Amino acid sequence: MSIKTNLRRYRLAADGMTQQELAERVGVTRQTIISIEKGKYKPSVELALRLARVFGAPVEDLFELAETEESGR
Repeated sequence: MSIKTNLRRYRLAADGMTQQELAERVGVTRQTIISIEKGKYKPSVELALRLARVFGAPVEDLFELAETEESGR
């Protein structure tokens, strides 16, 4: 299964927070945030929790499992 991310939507809703600002708040590089937003990188549990804390949202609101046609669930 792949992971669907709503990170960009939350970031922009937070007064247009930049990728760099978010990266600095959670202790990663801007490139990491870019990769997460594009769905090319799956964050660790620790990073997902830090991101959720920044936005005051549950991890499940930022990331969700994308259903595949194969799984049928």
